[in-house]
Amino acid sequence: MNSSLRAKLENICERHEELAEMLCDQEIAADKDRFLQLSREHAEMTPVAEAYREIVELMAELADAEGLLLDPDMRELAEADVDRLRTVVEERNRAIERLLLPKDPNDNKDVILEIRAGAGGEEAALFAADLWRMYSRFAETHGWTIELLSASPAGAGGYREITGTIRGKNVYAMLKFESGVHRVQRVPATESQGRIHTSTATVAVMPEAEEIDIEINPKDLEIQTMRASGAGGQHVNTTDSAVRITHIPTGTAVHCRQEKSQVKNREIAFRLLRSRLLDLEIQKYQTERAAHRRGQIGTGDRSEKIRTYNYPQDRISDHRINLTRHGLNDFMNGSIDDVIDALRASDEADRLAEAQGQ
Repeated sequence: MNSSLRAKLENICERHEELAEMLCDQEIAADKDRFLQLSREHAEMTPVAEAYREIVELMAELADAEGLLLDPDMRELAEADVDRLRTVVEERNRAIERLLLPKDPNDNKDVILEIRAGAGGEEAALFAADLWRMYSRFAETHGWTIELLSASPAGAGGYREITGTIRGKNVYAMLKFESGVHRVQRVPATESQGRIHTSTATVAVMPEAEEIDIEINPKDLEIQTMRASGAGGQHVNTTDSAVRITHIPTGTAVHCRQEKSQVKNREIAFRLLRSRLLDLEIQKYQTERAAHRRGQIGTGDRSEKIRTYNYPQDRISDHRINLTRHGLNDFMNGSIDDVIDALRASDEADRLAEAQGQ
């Protein structure tokens, strides 16, 4: 551990102790906003402060053990202790470097999940429905809640497009690497010759933006209302309940017709618009960062093919980290934790290497 890193960690420990004392102050405790702000800062620093204090204790033990190497009677035991302590110190140093990596400010946010059928016609729409079910079951296993915002059903039972929110702890942190083009290779139910078809669907995982995240000038918006139509063209209702909002500077447009109430559709449309504009900023940052970084997971480009689902070979291949696994049925039933964990670990390793190279 170099001197600059040690100085940084000592400053964190001092601030951590200072915050602990401040949180015991009755005057601060009476100010809910300030108390909450200081509590969050203290909570964020706690893992780093505790890890550094442990390293300090281990280093003291290591120094004592190294001192015993000079004693012939204790040398054999001391050598074992020195080897063990050096290994533990190295592990703790690597752990604290990971703790010091900059946090994604959006990791704790809920997400807007948007899935669109791509190439492949009805089979692509069916695959979009399969992906929606996969993420829904994954959300259920983590105790998250999923809410349908809008859907455009296709004739064969799939979706041309489906959008919803997923709410829970660290949802964006877990799902943010799922954005991109997903490709499926299988024999469609409608294929009488048994030929394998290739279809695609596009997944977009966007942090759900709050009003404080994105400032929208009302003058930059074009808002249209229309009657919501169902499958086959029939009108769902006789009022202009569907809402389309276009953000003129970026050309970003959202459309919502899920609810019978225009007010509710307008509210959902604004939620979608804010999240898409925040997502545009994130993609821009990722693209700029990719120019200075090699081996990154994705570039923020939604046209990037990230994963293939091969049914005849019972195989899932993630092309970004060259990971292949089998058990496709379980995967499509929401058992995707291992792939998500591998993607997150790869990103962390890349960011750690980037930080060490600076």
